[in-house]
Amino acid sequence: MTITQLDFSVLDWIQRTLGNPVADTIFPFITHLGDGGLIWILLALTLIILPRTRKTGIILAISIASAAIVCLIIIKPLAARARPFVQNPGFQLLIPPPYGFSFPSGHAASSFAAASALFFRKSRLFVPAAVLAFLIAFSRLYVYVHFPTDVLAGMLIGLAAGAAVCRIDRKIQKDKKND
Repeated sequence: MTITQLDFSVLDWIQRTLGNPVADTIFPFITHLGDGGLIWILLALTLIILPRTRKTGIILAISIASAAIVCLIIIKPLAARARPFVQNPGFQLLIPPPYGFSFPSGHAASSFAAASALFFRKSRLFVPAAVLAFLIAFSRLYVYVHFPTDVLAGMLIGLAAGAAVCRIDRKIQKDKKND
C-alpha cells in the first residue's frame, strides 16, 4: 500500500465514520478560521498591542511567518502534490476548492507554530490555542482538502518553527545578559 493509498483510506474512514450534517456545518467554519493564518495573526497583533504580552506576540508572529515561508514558499512548490479532491474528483467539497498544492498543510503549520510558540513562552493561551490548532488541522481532513500526511507535516513544521523561534529568542536574551 502506498502513502497516498493509506492517506485516502484515512480520509475515507473519516467520511464514513464521522461525516454527518452537524459536522458538515461545523468543520467548514473551523477550517476557515485558519485561512491565511488570520486567527493567529490577529492573536499575535492583539498580544503585540498589549505591553505585558508584546514579546509573546512578536515571537508568535515570527513563528507563524517562519512556518508560512517553509510551507508555502519552499516545500509546496517542490512537492507539488495535488489535493485529495483533485485526485478524487467525485468528492463533493463542503468549501470552495482552495488553490495551490496540498503538501504540507499551511493551516496546520501556522496553527501549530502559534500553539508551539505559546507553549514555549509558557502562555496560559496555550491550551485553547492547542485545541483550536488540532481542530483546524483535523478540519482540513474532514473537508477533504488535505491528506493526513500533509497535515502531519504541517503540524511538525509548525511545532519546529515555534520551538526554533523561542530557542533563538532565549539564546539572544542569554547573550544580552552576558554582555
